[in-house]
Amino acid sequence: MNRGFLRAGHLPTLFSAFLYFDVSFMVWVILGPLGVFIARDLHLSSAEKGLMVATPVLAGAVLRIVAGVLADYLKPRLAGVIMQTIVIGGLAAFWAFGLQTFASTLALGIVLGVAGASFAVALPLASYWYPPEHQGAALGVAGAGNSGTVLAALFAPSLAVLFGWRNVLGLAIVPLAIVLALFVVLAKNSPHSPARRSLKDYADVLSHADAWWLMAFYCVTFGGFVGLSSFLPIYFNDQYGLSPVNAGYATAACVFAGSFVRPIGGAIADRIGGVKALSFVYGLVAVLVLIISRGLPDLTVALPIIVVTMGALGAGNGAVFQIVPQRFSRNVGVVTGLVGATGGAGGFYLAASLGYAKQFAGGYGLGFAVFACLALAALTALTAVSIRWRRTWLSRADLAAA
Repeated sequence: MNRGFLRAGHLPTLFSAFLYFDVSFMVWVILGPLGVFIARDLHLSSAEKGLMVATPVLAGAVLRIVAGVLADYLKPRLAGVIMQTIVIGGLAAFWAFGLQTFASTLALGIVLGVAGASFAVALPLASYWYPPEHQGAALGVAGAGNSGTVLAALFAPSLAVLFGWRNVLGLAIVPLAIVLALFVVLAKNSPHSPARRSLKDYADVLSHADAWWLMAFYCVTFGGFVGLSSFLPIYFNDQYGLSPVNAGYATAACVFAGSFVRPIGGAIADRIGGVKALSFVYGLVAVLVLIISRGLPDLTVALPIIVVTMGALGAGNGAVFQIVPQRFSRNVGVVTGLVGATGGAGGFYLAASLGYAKQFAGGYGLGFAVFACLALAALTALTAVSIRWRRTWLSRADLAAA
């Protein structure tokens, strides 16, 4: 991160966007680290466990579209304040009244989806402050807030052992409230924010094939990242017999890799081009996930492979959002919401499919194998569509990488 980048935008806002995104992601995936405890107490099946951790992901996907519209009409800062307040209130209610049924876990998942929708607020808030040549790095830093999944994996299981998993929902309110206060003080809307868009403008974005391609590409990278982040605690507990706490630690190592590499992926995409970076990611992920689908018997072999896979997915997330502002520079908020929504939908699919694969096929291999095929399909599609992109709107960095 060079000195030019530090002078280019508004660092307090970038820091606020990161923190807001970080704690929002922490609570968005919190049902994953708590899943083993909840499933044991509520006697959930494998399929129900998959749906439980996948529901917040799907809710976040749908609500990101709403959040994108809200950020456009109210500006990102106010939209973030409103959404964080809703999450805090929802967590307080479920902490007070508890979870007694599988249906109640799904209801909580919908509330947590509001936190997942923070993506459509944090990224435009940061993006509008930075010029095109620093978009990959800026969105990478703001997007690194998905490291909140590391916090959930590290601390939620241990706190559940000490205080009970229900009280973890109440404890999560504390960092949310602190970050909300900092967000109110530090975050500012950019004077370069685009004018308010009409609903017709949102429909117009969807009339562009490139928007659909970017949505599909992010569905694989972010969907893989958040789907695994949510499901890995259950996977490590079931597949390798780890305790909930140790499964959380193993998940934290995997999630940290994806979160840490995301801004690096954005910076690399700034340098060599988003298409080239993303192509490498898809090829690597396809190979690694196919290996995982074989059901590696030894955790000491499986864990490093999963860590590298998550790192690659994180880099891919950064690469996708290096491309977004190039194509839709004045519609970043709208496209962020749409692209983020499909990313969440991909995460719902992966987490749910792993649960169903376990219940109906007796193992997780089929779920992983299908996802590997999706990565290969994304690589094929990217290779084909980038031929047109290079002739029309890709930046010089991407042209040099062609």
